Amino acid sequence: MSRDQRVRDNHGLLLASELGTHVHVVFCLLDRCGAASQRHFKFMLDGLEQVERDLRELGIPFSLLLGDATITLPSFAASIGAGAVTCDFSPLAPSRRRRSFLAKSLEMPLVEVDSRNIVPAWVAADKHVYAAFHLRSRHAKMLPEYLLEIPQLERQSGECEPVEWEAAREFVKADHHGPEIEIASGESAARIALDDFIATRLEGYAERRGRPDVDQQSRLSPYLHFGQLSCQRAVLDVKASGAPPEDIAEFVDEAVTWRELSDNFCLYVDGYASAKGFPNWGRKTLDAHAADARDVVYDFDAFEQADTHDVLWNAAQLEMVRTGRMHNYMRMYWAKKILEWSESPDEAARIAVLLNDRYELDGRDPNGYAGVAWAIGGVHDRPWMERSVYGKVRYMNENGARRKFDVDAYIRRVAPELLDPQLF
Repeated sequence: MSRDQRVRDNHGLLLASELGTHVHVVFCLLDRCGAASQRHFKFMLDGLEQVERDLRELGIPFSLLLGDATITLPSFAASIGAGAVTCDFSPLAPSRRRRSFLAKSLEMPLVEVDSRNIVPAWVAADKHVYAAFHLRSRHAKMLPEYLLEIPQLERQSGECEPVEWEAAREFVKADHHGPEIEIASGESAARIALDDFIATRLEGYAERRGRPDVDQQSRLSPYLHFGQLSCQRAVLDVKASGAPPEDIAEFVDEAVTWRELSDNFCLYVDGYASAKGFPNWGRKTLDAHAADARDVVYDFDAFEQADTHDVLWNAAQLEMVRTGRMHNYMRMYWAKKILEWSESPDEAARIAVLLNDRYELDGRDPNGYAGVAWAIGGVHDRPWMERSVYGKVRYMNENGARRKFDVDAYIRRVAPELLDPQLF
């Protein structure tokens, strides 16, 4: 278990139970993981504690191994006499390298299972899909075959040794960035969050999801990122909710088309987490304007401290630092302004990825990498009117934001001191 940290609606676990009479679940814990901070590890470990409890109720043992899977897993699998190992799919390069190594070093077969995407990534496409409408048309043919009710995992009679969770927390050496976030973690919390979205924010989602001042997004991204919630389950429940058809369709397009397009991007494009992953047209137009004069240039510290001249941008940065999330519209605006105020597109991509991975609870995710590449480099977009710095990459500014939503209401919601410092 790695990317899909749940017991129910987990195709990897279901396949393991079909392959043999006894399943043993293993999670290999790294002491650091890229730019992930302590808030990410806390959210993850809290959720994994529930995984252990839920598996124990099913008689399925759970082991937490400390260290990289390439070091810890082969000897452990051999020690328990494993006949096969199933593993979660991830399109990210570090995970792919680990799976490739394990496929050669394990004494038993390694079977990769995509329990994240509804249509497995390698089935949906065997190359990079350049635009959402291409994947949308593929899904129209494939979803009926894959969007089915998911079987339940059967009980078994294994012995479950308790995990030393405090030792696991002490093992983690990630840095502290931002305040601790009080968001309930785990599969049960994910289920509650999904039910709350369906009951209180799904109706009107199509019309209002793009307005940061009202915040009618699903708020499911942390649970989806850590695999505590199956996207397939979310879509099945939303489709069965009785909500207006346009709201259901909008959620399904966001959760399936755009989300799986991000996995496709990271699977098939080298350099997805940097400017190297930009499409040729985006790279060419940004290079042509790389020497354009910037009105202002900020360094990483200024961005991280929300110390820019733009109150709206500062509010978005503070929302992310304080809550671990940022409204999707604001994340686009946020990344584009980093391009506008950085010394180069390469530096802008580096800063945006690092801040996103450090503070967003759903950081280090294909959605984040594809989102930064869309905003700064034109991935999954088209050329627009040419202008300074941006070239032909789509432009956004505060006036456009004000035409779309109540900017001051958004700032008052996430960082009111920016509008009235005397209150603080």
